[in-house]
Amino acid sequence: MKLQYVLILHFLVLYVSILGTVADLKSDKEALLDFIAAVPHSRKLNWTSASSVCRSWVGITCSENESGGVLSLRLPGMGLSGPIPANTLGMMKALTIISLRSNGLTGSLPADIVSLPSLRYIYLQKNNFSGDIPSSLSVKLEIIDLSFNSFTGSIPSAVQNLTDLTGLSLQNNFLTGSIPVLKPPKLEHLNLSNNQLNGSVPISLQKFPASSFQGNTWLCGAPLNQCLYLTPSPSPSPSFLQPIPPPTYFPISPTASVPFPKSKRSLSTGSVIAIAVAASAGSLLLFLTIVLYCLKKPNVREGRIISKGKAFIIGRGVKPNTDSGSGVQEAERNKLVFFDDCPHNFNLEDLLRASAEVLGKGSYGTTYKAILEDGTIVVVKRLKDVAIGKKEFEQQMGTIGSIRQHQNVVSLRAYYYSKDEKLLVYDYIPIASLSTLLHGNQDSGITLDWVSRVKVSLGSAKGFAHIHSAAAGKLVHGNIKSSNILLTHDLDGCISDFGLSPLHGSAIIPLKSAGYRAPEVIVTKEATQKSDVYSFGVLLLEILTGKAPVQYPGHDDVVDLPCWVQSIVREEWTAEVFDAELIKYHDIEEEMVKMLEIAMTCVATLPEMRPNMQEVAELIEKIRTQDTTSRHSSEDNKSTP
Repeated sequence: MKLQYVLILHFLVLYVSILGTVADLKSDKEALLDFIAAVPHSRKLNWTSASSVCRSWVGITCSENESGGVLSLRLPGMGLSGPIPANTLGMMKALTIISLRSNGLTGSLPADIVSLPSLRYIYLQKNNFSGDIPSSLSVKLEIIDLSFNSFTGSIPSAVQNLTDLTGLSLQNNFLTGSIPVLKPPKLEHLNLSNNQLNGSVPISLQKFPASSFQGNTWLCGAPLNQCLYLTPSPSPSPSFLQPIPPPTYFPISPTASVPFPKSKRSLSTGSVIAIAVAASAGSLLLFLTIVLYCLKKPNVREGRIISKGKAFIIGRGVKPNTDSGSGVQEAERNKLVFFDDCPHNFNLEDLLRASAEVLGKGSYGTTYKAILEDGTIVVVKRLKDVAIGKKEFEQQMGTIGSIRQHQNVVSLRAYYYSKDEKLLVYDYIPIASLSTLLHGNQDSGITLDWVSRVKVSLGSAKGFAHIHSAAAGKLVHGNIKSSNILLTHDLDGCISDFGLSPLHGSAIIPLKSAGYRAPEVIVTKEATQKSDVYSFGVLLLEILTGKAPVQYPGHDDVVDLPCWVQSIVREEWTAEVFDAELIKYHDIEEEMVKMLEIAMTCVATLPEMRPNMQEVAELIEKIRTQDTTSRHSSEDNKSTP
């Protein structure tokens, strides 16, 4: 009797566990189907309600014998876009690995994902997530990679509780605040570079190289520059040169002399007070001396700008000379230098008082939208890693400034040069970039139909042709990509960031621009007008396919867009090339094929086989003319009974 009872109990436990497994798989399947139904994706997935999750679904791995539900989700480079809806992936309680890297996911990261109880590895790098990093993190996390996104806010203090953490990658975001005191015993890899962090590097993290922290202007302490503790007064309004909030620690140059007492004995209270009073008196005397000196200088007013922990005075109010050859005011006394036809009426002090909003980080620096007190809006680019001197810089600015009065080129209005800061001031284009409309926010209300894409392509081609015709045909763009094509209210393409590559000494190939790079640039490291044509060809393919310039067909394989298109066309699957958003429009197949032929001519392997930009613009113009004619003809036919 007792044996029979034990057997019944055993089978009951087994039955309940089987039911639980079935329920887990069923709920995981529902969560995945809900996720993929809500998230647009350019590559097809074989996920259907009728097929087996564990045995046939791409990107899914289950436990042995399918007894523990879905363990991993891997969909890198699948063209996923838009936000991740809550109560989808966050419902998969057995999930240990999630990899959605190299997609176009946007919006905030749902807290229910990073807090999954079994989650150990999360790879979400190279998307466009924004907002704060969720504060509730799974205590089992071993690797977190949220790099190359647009996260803001501070690093969550919950990271301190992750005792199994071995890798933390948060570089290339917009994180602010100080670094939490992290002491994970197993932490081997750390990268917090290129954010807006401030304060001192915690002692527990000073074992990591300087590259883990570089690109944070207000961060100091080993392995970076020494820190000087002080409490600056708060700025009345945010500025693109003043991080908010102001730092508690102030970085100083490693060459600065900072005396430390050799004796370990503490000073008496009276000694400390005496030293403090003497220091204050000395500082006051120095301040008064500077003020008196400045008051003696006629016709000069002062502004103050903070850069890399140093303050320096910028004179303004002195009428500069004019260089009639370049149309640029002479750059004396580190002034904000305007081009002659600039309609704006403001000075450097007005610019420093302006409220600022980060628009993005690029290979040449950070771009801000600045709103002046009178309501004027301009774009300010704060350059980084400029490798040439002042004379060469001013010459290049004169060349760039000569490219004006063209509807498809964003005008450079002014620039500023000093040893520590280089700023460029542009007109503000209010809509969005081509990249955003192709791969980003789908809720903008702007539809890129075929007519719009032809218009953007033609406007961009005309703009590049105009740039190539300037400076005796010697000017190149050097960084053509969809994020540098800005769209007006009329969906005209306007080109930004042109002529900046010479400022860095040689052609730099940032990660996000690698797919646009011409083959010869890999060897020569030098951009040319023919390499610009190649990059424009990739841009046309991006417009036609709706795909990013670099594809990830599986695992860690990387295929650039021209190679992918060639492989599809070679198999005579031409229709598979075009963006699914375009297929729904009628009577445009012939025009799309003609545009595809232009693009493939531009991406010819040999530079001499590529057309010039003026020829490209003329070819696209013919497509638009034919497009307009066929539209009118079609309308006439429809009106005839």
